[in-house]
Amino acid sequence: MSTLLSLGHGYSARALAKHLVPQGWRVIGTTRNPAKAEVFRAEGVEPLLWPGDLQAALAEATHILCSAAPDAAGDPFLRAVPGIAQSRATWVGYLSTTGVYGDHQGGWVDETTPLTPVSDRGRQRVLAEGQWLATGLPVHIFRLAGIYGPGRGPFEKVRDGTARRIIKPGQVFGRIHVDDIAQVLEASIRQPNPGAAYNVCDDNPCPPEEVIAHAARLLGLPDPPAVAFSAIEATMTPMARGFYSESKRVRNDRIKDELGVTLLYPDYPQGLAALLETETH
Repeated sequence: MSTLLSLGHGYSARALAKHLVPQGWRVIGTTRNPAKAEVFRAEGVEPLLWPGDLQAALAEATHILCSAAPDAAGDPFLRAVPGIAQSRATWVGYLSTTGVYGDHQGGWVDETTPLTPVSDRGRQRVLAEGQWLATGLPVHIFRLAGIYGPGRGPFEKVRDGTARRIIKPGQVFGRIHVDDIAQVLEASIRQPNPGAAYNVCDDNPCPPEEVIAHAARLLGLPDPPAVAFSAIEATMTPMARGFYSESKRVRNDRIKDELGVTLLYPDYPQGLAALLETETH
């Protein structure tokens, strides 16, 4: 039996598990929140409270996925569980971010672009990527764009009137539906290429205010109010400010050419339409 040990079993990892469990995979997911244990069990995932003893799970894991956020010292699991480097897993995935490329003023980047992060979050991800690659395990790096999907979309804020169109001239983001993340990971598991990095994003990098406006139109509501980034920057969270400190267009050719992935939602209009359909039924 194939066994996936999911370190930091969050939103994207849960989407992958929903693909693997019906195929007979055993999935073990770590969490710091005891309340999530029953949610995991309902999804066919064995919960493992962290901090805790990972040795038995590591010994049984044929595959490992790490989606835990790093800190200034890098990846928390590698630091706390040195035995990970001795794993016999045949595939290891690390979920990173396109923030590792830094700011390119709207220009295009791909997996060969030098890593020049400008945010603390991006620098921490670069450090963690390097730490995982240095283990000598069959590591694959997945650099994710802005994630959306069920329970994580713009409609609630548009409906309740809290959404804003934040305007910063020249700003573009990439994004990716969580179901497309899951299919990219599954394709990599089927076709391992240790050491490879993959950009996981859709085909349509664009200004973020376009997405909010489109969501409002799908709901039959007026465009949310526009506000200049400079007027609200001081009130934004560090993560949000980090997003707006970088503008780039990210190429995704490798997931298509090497892994044979056809995106379910190649642009935000298709992704948001499907998300709304899910939310209303």
